[in-house]
Amino acid sequence: MTSTADKATALQQLHAAPDLLLVVNVWDAITAKVVAETPGTTALATASHGIAAAHGYDDGENIPRDEMIAAVGLIARTAGDLPVTADLEAGYGDPGGTIARAIDVGIVGANLEDQVKPLREAVQAVEAAVAAAEKAGVDFVLNARTDAFLKAGDKDPAAVLDDAIERGRAYLDAGASNFFVPGKLDETQVGRLVEALGERKVNLIGIPGSIPLKTAQELGVARVSYGPWSQNVALTALAELAEDVYRGGGLPEGTRKLN
Repeated sequence: MTSTADKATALQQLHAAPDLLLVVNVWDAITAKVVAETPGTTALATASHGIAAAHGYDDGENIPRDEMIAAVGLIARTAGDLPVTADLEAGYGDPGGTIARAIDVGIVGANLEDQVKPLREAVQAVEAAVAAAEKAGVDFVLNARTDAFLKAGDKDPAAVLDDAIERGRAYLDAGASNFFVPGKLDETQVGRLVEALGERKVNLIGIPGSIPLKTAQELGVARVSYGPWSQNVALTALAELAEDVYRGGGLPEGTRKLN
């Protein structure tokens, strides 16, 4: 079995490689198994929204930290030799302690969101997470996330982009490996972010209407993940099965037995 330290190094290398890293988010053991066994998978990612929903909680740190750590640890064990990066929200009030506990259960990367808190406060959270990883002796992939676009409201888009760039520089300077900018960004915005922060440093989320993967690759994006959307794909299929059964139908053609 590959060590946690070796999996962390592998995940760093995947982010730095010229090929765009694609991670399909999972939320429990069986989804981790299915994605891990899919040809082309090089790493797994969790989504806090998906795990919270599967445990009966709303997203936004409503799931107790103990339950989240147990869930991502199960996914890490299921993934075997594949590195796993976890969405740990804003760190549950203790970013350093949360990262330390995640490493203890085999997690080698994490999203840490800023919730658009004052910059100094957000930087301190990144610093605490980085320090915890260094203490553990793991080359942890800290994916510092800004909610600048998600919470932009009616702010001037140019000002939002400037704020995101300022935050990205500060988080990378504080030791974050990458900068995650969820939202529906256009090609120009993504290009500006990469130009300001460096190639293979900016991570995006795939959502309806987001830029094509080929464009993200060409612009120098490091990684694209899918957050809660992978769970929504699965739930859509489940809802459509139920609807068809109630109409007198049954299992759709092409259904595979994956568990």
